[in-house]
Amino acid sequence: MNMCLVKVMMMIISYIYYCLFMITLVHSQIIDECIEGRCGENEPTIRFPFRLKGRQPPHCGYPGFDLSCNNDSNQTILHLPNLHLKLHVKKIDYQRQSILVYNPNCVHKQNWKFLNLSISPFSFGGSCMLLNCSSNHSTDKVLLSSPIPCLSNTKYSVYAMYDSNYPSNIWRDVVSCRRMYQNLPISSGIFQSNSSLGWSKPNCTHCEVKGEKCRLMKRPHDHDLMNNIDQIECYNDNNQTIKKGGPSQIPLVTAGSFVIILGFLASTFYVYHFRKNTRQNGLRIEKFLEDYIAFKPSRYTYADVKNITSEFKEKLGEGAYGEVFKGKLSNDIFVAVKILNSVSNGNGEDFINEVATIGQIHHVNVVRLVGYCADGFRRALVYEFLPNDSLDKYISVRGPIDDINVCSLSWEKLLDIVLGTAKGIEYLHQGCDKRILHFDIKPQNILLDHNFKPKIADFGLAKLCSKDQSIVSMSTARGTIGYIAPEIFSRNFGNVSYKSDVYSFGMLLLEIVGGRRCNNTDEIYYPEWIFNLLEEGEDLRIYIDEGGDGKIAKKLAMVGLQCIQWHPIDRPTMKVVVQMLEGNEELSMPPNPFSSTNQSKQSTKMPQRFMTTMELETITE
Repeated sequence: MNMCLVKVMMMIISYIYYCLFMITLVHSQIIDECIEGRCGENEPTIRFPFRLKGRQPPHCGYPGFDLSCNNDSNQTILHLPNLHLKLHVKKIDYQRQSILVYNPNCVHKQNWKFLNLSISPFSFGGSCMLLNCSSNHSTDKVLLSSPIPCLSNTKYSVYAMYDSNYPSNIWRDVVSCRRMYQNLPISSGIFQSNSSLGWSKPNCTHCEVKGEKCRLMKRPHDHDLMNNIDQIECYNDNNQTIKKGGPSQIPLVTAGSFVIILGFLASTFYVYHFRKNTRQNGLRIEKFLEDYIAFKPSRYTYADVKNITSEFKEKLGEGAYGEVFKGKLSNDIFVAVKILNSVSNGNGEDFINEVATIGQIHHVNVVRLVGYCADGFRRALVYEFLPNDSLDKYISVRGPIDDINVCSLSWEKLLDIVLGTAKGIEYLHQGCDKRILHFDIKPQNILLDHNFKPKIADFGLAKLCSKDQSIVSMSTARGTIGYIAPEIFSRNFGNVSYKSDVYSFGMLLLEIVGGRRCNNTDEIYYPEWIFNLLEEGEDLRIYIDEGGDGKIAKKLAMVGLQCIQWHPIDRPTMKVVVQMLEGNEELSMPPNPFSSTNQSKQSTKMPQRFMTTMELETITE
């Protein structure tokens, strides 16, 4: 029995030796076939992921990276069948994974409408638009680049411009021009002279920085080569290149390979599962990157907006800014589309504020801008859809029970909501390159997702400033009465700064504790009423479900009173506010925020102050 096993093992080992010997010979031939080359003396070096089509077999290059040589001029040619272009290759940067090309011919109009760059392995450096400009307006040409000769004539000139100029230059009037095509997914350099193309797959950067080269791991005898094109490996050209007909290296390579094969056979099961998990992780990362690209704000036409909203079929709400409709993108993601009316459009400042601020914010507690529309005089903003409406719908009175306010959300859930809101405001103040001041924090602008996680919305009144700028210039008040800090009305109380948002957040907390909106002049002034109750050591006269609810309500009240101190210097930062809301320590009684305006303490039973909620007109600064 043992002899049979020995014979079987010897047969297996002999077979392995034979296979390894053949692999070594084939390997030496592959290396010779894939040796780097060039079309001419001054032409760029061609190696993986590129190959010279017709001179090297397919396994020497990556699919889609085929180059050819012009027999007449010895120039290196890159053929892009999806653009019907043959580009001259001037330089290949393997470390940065970019290729510099020159287009000697014109890109024909009939090809633009049928661009399908998803099948191209190269990225074209963003998107561009084509402008048709009459030649008798020289003032416009200063704003534009050189015209495209093959598309221009004596009557008009055609220009290519990057779409990235928008929306920052969206209001620039180029009076003699009209748009021919917009959002062409190619670089404007394709229409003129030199253009740089990049590629992300295969990623050989880690090989190049080590001074090594890379290649496909699979060999031509593998039937699944095209299904495993992502698998590449680094190799050292000095040590691993085996010259054809060099048998002196074969025994060494065979012995080393035999040891590796035995180790591989002993750990096949482990490697199988490891590779399976690695592939799944790679797919997960790829899906994330695709989603990330999809999350960047997109520009839509008005026709797109009508299609997304099914001709404005389902209306979600309406305000001074315009109407909001529910919509669905092509990938079945629901969105909320805000159609700006002529009043909110104005000179475009609110629209620019929204796109310029929220378009660059990525935070779990800030609503995401999916896209925007600026089609002539029509403007719209496309947001992620949040099914649970805004916070003000959940803190209004549900019904009086002996003068006790009943809230539709538990106090624990309300604490989670205000904590998330505070973190969102803190991110706006400290987490971005520039400090973002919202200037309109109120329950109506705190939207709730399906899990009642809060997201700050409506950045139409927002203002950007540097983090080292402690004072913000403002020519007129902005915000909602009842939530506006005193210094916005009068500089006698202090300078306008990020502490103004802290004041608005404090009023939001006190409105939650009061349990009702502040838009009825018959209501008592809750902030002062709450302060008087706490100062006299009385319980807050609110509805609670559980024993811990009273502590939560008192915490919100104490933090809110600290945030609405009359002078900005006495208010905490949002970072400190988050710490107070997260902490378990007993908070000390804040100073009286109303002592500056009225020294006499009002009765806890019948405070006489009132407040209303109304939008202030926004004036251009």
